[in-house]
Amino acid sequence: MKKMIAVLILCIVSAGANAQGRLMAMGGGSGDRIDRAEAAAQQLQTRFANANTTHDGKLTRAQAASGMPMVAKHFDEIDTQRAGYVTLPQIEAFLVQKMAR
Repeated sequence: MKKMIAVLILCIVSAGANAQGRLMAMGGGSGDRIDRAEAAAQQLQTRFANANTTHDGKLTRAQAASGMPMVAKHFDEIDTQRAGYVTLPQIEAFLVQKMAR
């Protein structure tokens, strides 16, 4: 379970070393799992908001490439509707799907 949470967090931040440093600072007890998941969700929202330069709730491929490289790498997998943009719920669903594999 801890490994799955770590993989999710690493994918979300797409900056492995930075994310690992933050997780280590948070501690390793079982109560920290919820804190880690909440921190990961908050970080995902923050990164999405920063990458979404048009503030319309949608990331284009170019916005993803400059602000969320992991999203850009998997853009076609996330953009299941082929709309040319992805939303935060689509990214979250993709990450949940990746964890289930």
